[in-house]
Amino acid sequence: MSDLPPMSVLLPTTRWTDACGELATQLRDSDELLICHDDEDDPVTEREEHPEGIRFIAAGEPEGCSGKANAIAAGMEAARHDRLVWTDDDFHHPSDWLATFSADYETHGPVSEVPYFVGRDPLSMLLEPLYASACSLPLTLGNQIWGGAVMFERADIDESAFLDELRRTVSDDGLLMEHLQVTNVGRTRIVPIGGTIHEAVERPVRWTQILRWHFPGAIAGTFLLSLLVLAGAVLAPIYAAAGLTVLHLAVNEVLGVRRWTAVLAFPAVFMFVPLVLYGLVRRTFVWSGRRYRWHGKFDVTVIE
Repeated sequence: MSDLPPMSVLLPTTRWTDACGELATQLRDSDELLICHDDEDDPVTEREEHPEGIRFIAAGEPEGCSGKANAIAAGMEAARHDRLVWTDDDFHHPSDWLATFSADYETHGPVSEVPYFVGRDPLSMLLEPLYASACSLPLTLGNQIWGGAVMFERADIDESAFLDELRRTVSDDGLLMEHLQVTNVGRTRIVPIGGTIHEAVERPVRWTQILRWHFPGAIAGTFLLSLLVLAGAVLAPIYAAAGLTVLHLAVNEVLGVRRWTAVLAFPAVFMFVPLVLYGLVRRTFVWSGRRYRWHGKFDVTVIE
């Protein structure tokens, strides 16, 4: 890894998590870790001592975009190197994560990994099979981007156009998919989500609206397919329960994860259609403590 180009690792977070320390220990002398936060009052800045190679980037309050999009944009502008890594603060980064990712880039060019969302509340747990089949699996099979683990270089995109659009939208990885082709290497990272029912409801609202504005064909197809599956579940519940359970066990095998929640695939279907409808008609949603109204792909209002 020592002979590979230096990299700038962008980590949007307002608090110090295990991921901060995990990434800092993997930096070479030429690398940097940019902690992209909101302002100087964030808890992450209160840490008295931190490893070398870390820079704190205060992005300021977002105006017309999400807090994460604002943080990523500020981080990209402040980064010193051409090779960029985006990642998140809510999953474990093993000790060889950066080295393996860099080797992947040398082989494939721009690369990404896959999240597997594990619920921390009853509703998020119930929806695990749907997240695996509707989110994680398409990312793997379709060579799509997860913003929690993606590596690329500035020359791989039209950076100026991308940053202009990033400061006017919500989804960082949804937008990046329109600017960058990647190879998804298929490594799965366990990402805990939820914790409260409110969080569990807000997440599918945001994801539904990301599909609505960035991939309208995908949300239409997903909704129609879910209606057909729901009809089958009502008309032939025993066969549907068996089929959906086996299907989601197979999905988990492809993703390399074994979770008992695959047996919840049948009841989850009855929640999916109402949640998609709710996500489409809902006017606002909450993400990381801020409420947004998403009028159009590049028309975002930060309400609070």
